[in-house]
Amino acid sequence: MAQYIIEGGRPVQGTVVPSGNKNEALPALVSCLLTTETLVLLRVPRIRDVTVMCDILEDLGVEVDWSEQGSSEESTLHLNAAKARCGPVREDLCARVRAAILLLGPLLARFAQATLPLPGGDVIGSRRIDTHFEGMSALGVEMSLDGMIRGRLPEGRARGADLFLDEPSVTATENVLLLSVLAEGTTTIDHAACEPHVTGLARLLTAMGARITGIGTNRLKVQGVSSLTGARHRVGPDYMEVASYVSLASSTRGRVRIEDVATEDFRGILRTWKRLGIEPQVEPDAFVVDGSVAAEMQRDISGGVGCVYTAPWPGFPTDLMSVAIVAATQARGTMIFFEKLFEGRMFFTDKLLKMGAHIVLCDPHRVVVTGPSPLHGAHVSSPDVRAGMALIIAACVAQGTSRIDNIYQVERGYAGVVEKLSQLGVMIRRQE
Repeated sequence: MAQYIIEGGRPVQGTVVPSGNKNEALPALVSCLLTTETLVLLRVPRIRDVTVMCDILEDLGVEVDWSEQGSSEESTLHLNAAKARCGPVREDLCARVRAAILLLGPLLARFAQATLPLPGGDVIGSRRIDTHFEGMSALGVEMSLDGMIRGRLPEGRARGADLFLDEPSVTATENVLLLSVLAEGTTTIDHAACEPHVTGLARLLTAMGARITGIGTNRLKVQGVSSLTGARHRVGPDYMEVASYVSLASSTRGRVRIEDVATEDFRGILRTWKRLGIEPQVEPDAFVVDGSVAAEMQRDISGGVGCVYTAPWPGFPTDLMSVAIVAATQARGTMIFFEKLFEGRMFFTDKLLKMGAHIVLCDPHRVVVTGPSPLHGAHVSSPDVRAGMALIIAACVAQGTSRIDNIYQVERGYAGVVEKLSQLGVMIRRQE
């Protein structure tokens, strides 16, 4: 099993460019099933979740062709599903990627039936699939669960409906969207997720000929069409990777310029960073982070200890909680972190305690962080993709050598980790 070995204690310096957003790339990949023409996706990150999804699609008969492989940030993928079939979908592959559930919508739209194994993915807490079932059922799908997820369209085509999702689930919103674009009639999706990757998927589907309004809001309206065409689409930058490098620069007291950033996506995140004492210089498509002066966490106006809490977009994303906690360990003051979505997200903090962080785990959803705390190298293991990046940042801060196991979790979500960190002056190597 591979591990990262990091010699920490050095400020990072330099320029970095984020890869494409994996959470946009994955639903974009399965969109190829909605057309018999070729779909061209640019800036597809060469990460494990993407390659596993490509393996699933190839197993279903999709022609998958990578090009421009010299750059993980600009890899281009050609997909043609003219000879695709509806299954069976391999259980061993679905167990490796949570996003495999996104096959449900396009398979139903294309073949009027779908049978999927239960998806795998991170172990950060329970993830309901009820919203998927309710959304599909509203569009006329007969759904069942017997150890497998089964769907069937008895009329051969979905019918439009007026939906109010019971939660703004990203993948449920995407699944309903992927099915409704080829449904008969109009579909309205209220309480929809509106993260940048959901918006990116909607823009791709529009380029393929779908008729979608309300893109970027919590209310999507879809006028179904009879067929879609091929298209060419560039995946947006990964805002979670951008935020990770902001945390890295602040935590190590370094200076980093992050280019090709969709800065308009960060209005809510910037407010949370400010509470942590981090205020990047914002340019039209870049952030410059100067961490030479230690950050200072803000108290409430009343003088009470501040709180950072997660919420559906445009609130602070749950996927950024881990890197925010590491940044707080190096800032002056005390902050409460309240993870409202997943009961397992905070359990990675025991690794930070091992490295010397001053953290109190109050319950599965809340921790209190007091900083700054000097960190030292340790041998730790990554429990999930986002915690893995947080541990890398902590290792870059720590004095001495750190070894991080289970790095396949990190490489599921971040492209070119060793190369990018090395460019910023981090002493890191990947060892089998």
